[in-house]
Amino acid sequence: MAAMEITVLLQRAHAGDQEALNNVIPLVYDELKKLAGAHLRREGKARPLETTALVYEAFLRLADGQHPSYENRAHFYGIASRLMRQVLVDIARSRAAEKRSAMQEGPATEVSELGRQPDESLLVIDDALTRLTRTDPLQAQLIEMRFFGGMTAEESATVLSMSVHVVRRDPRLGQACLHREMAR
Repeated sequence: MAAMEITVLLQRAHAGDQEALNNVIPLVYDELKKLAGAHLRREGKARPLETTALVYEAFLRLADGQHPSYENRAHFYGIASRLMRQVLVDIARSRAAEKRSAMQEGPATEVSELGRQPDESLLVIDDALTRLTRTDPLQAQLIEMRFFGGMTAEESATVLSMSVHVVRRDPRLGQACLHREMAR
């Protein structure tokens, strides 16, 4: 299916056509699995989900939410990637809470029964991105699009209606801010 047909289906999903979203998912599934795989590789050995489960969880959030006006496939993938990251952050926060609760309520041996522990760096990165979003939303968005969404500078520039030069320059500034935020 041509990229334009996928974009039309995404625009119909924005207009509230649930069937269009159901029709587009099989067409973009392979790319969503690649995005999910990239997110899970960042998790290292403590993978909380398999690739297919992460795609499924992101799809549930897509199906449950209000759809923005998707500019194109790249914009859709950026949003899907953000949802995948949020799924992983929610799981990491939940596991961290379970770990704290188990340590407060029972003997230390119960903690090992919780299985894989969350990658603390994911929570640190998420908190830093949240703080960066408050001070410079554009830089945070560009970092998300590039490093979590896997979008090229050209794709990000198209979605944001910006010059490619600015899109290439600003993430470097954002990365410096993010490193400073993570150091806190």
